[in-house]
Amino acid sequence: MIGTGNMGSLIVDALVRSKATRPRFISVTNRTKQKALELAKKYHLLSVYSSPNEILQHADIVFLCVKPSEFHLLLQTLRGGWHPKQLAISITSPISVTQLESLIPCQVARVIPSIVNQSLSGSTLVTFGSSVTDVQKSKLWAILSQFSHPIEIDEENVRVASDISSCGPAFLSYLLQRMIDGAVSSTSISKKQATQLTTEMVAGLGKIFEEHIYTLEELQKKVTVKGGVTGAGLTVLEQEISDVFEKLFTETQKKFIEDRHVVNTEFNGD
Repeated sequence: MIGTGNMGSLIVDALVRSKATRPRFISVTNRTKQKALELAKKYHLLSVYSSPNEILQHADIVFLCVKPSEFHLLLQTLRGGWHPKQLAISITSPISVTQLESLIPCQVARVIPSIVNQSLSGSTLVTFGSSVTDVQKSKLWAILSQFSHPIEIDEENVRVASDISSCGPAFLSYLLQRMIDGAVSSTSISKKQATQLTTEMVAGLGKIFEEHIYTLEELQKKVTVKGGVTGAGLTVLEQEISDVFEKLFTETQKKFIEDRHVVNTEFNGD
């Protein structure tokens, strides 16, 4: 693991909790070494190294968990350190597998995790490079399946897929928080009780979908009684939310294009 920030640490947690691997088979490094050492305290026998090049000497699978702006410089420093049988995995969406292949002389893939992988659930988005063998594909798929539902995503849809699976928890959390705040400001319910009811409702809702009891559309029909309270609330949502999610995805696509432009400038310059 090169980079043990939020997402790098999340992947380590998911790997260990799901028993996809044991800590003694995991090596980590981070620009701020203290973060890597904190993981080593949490997981006994996990190895901490001082540099990314040291990681390359000890790992068969290398997760690259750094910011897009740091990627090109990192790959430059790792030139000459890879061996052909390694699998390099990027977790950042703006960098394509084609760009990875231009600077990494081994098999490459992109895997975009989600915070819900910490609960050993949710999706991971996978894009394979052109040289990845069937054996490596199966190996990676088996690892990811221990803590997620891996889904292969093409380059064209990687941003919107990531918006739903990876950014989606933050988007929905914001909406749920607004629902809690609305309940508290317009009624006498306490924030503590409104929060408890909301989080327990969401947990139960997740189980309904996990067990395939209802689809989204079926659930709305089951809860909504003609002329009832739920219908009145849904009418407000239809009027107020309107095209908010179209605008949301338009803005995330714009940001994605901006990020890709920066990345492309660096890679094309190289």
